Amino acid sequence: MSTLEIVAGIVLILACLIITAVVMVQDSKEQGLTSAIGGGSNSSFYEDNKGRTRDAQLNRFTKVSAIILFVVTLAVNIISALH
Repeated sequence: MSTLEIVAGIVLILACLIITAVVMVQDSKEQGLTSAIGGGSNSSFYEDNKGRTRDAQLNRFTKVSAIILFVVTLAVNIISALH
């Protein structure tokens, strides 16, 4: 096992832990019975600032982490196949 494979394995483990933690912190999209009774309408302030909310930032961070996980996994498999 080369040093590059060990480093890539560590990056994979860290990416998995980060994705898990970020997904656990995000709010669920379902509003359940509360939205059925109360109407569940979004305010225009929320619509105007959707890209700046905490949820949007966590969503972007999840996507970036998933891409890193995918790319590193492919790289590790290619490197392992070459040896």
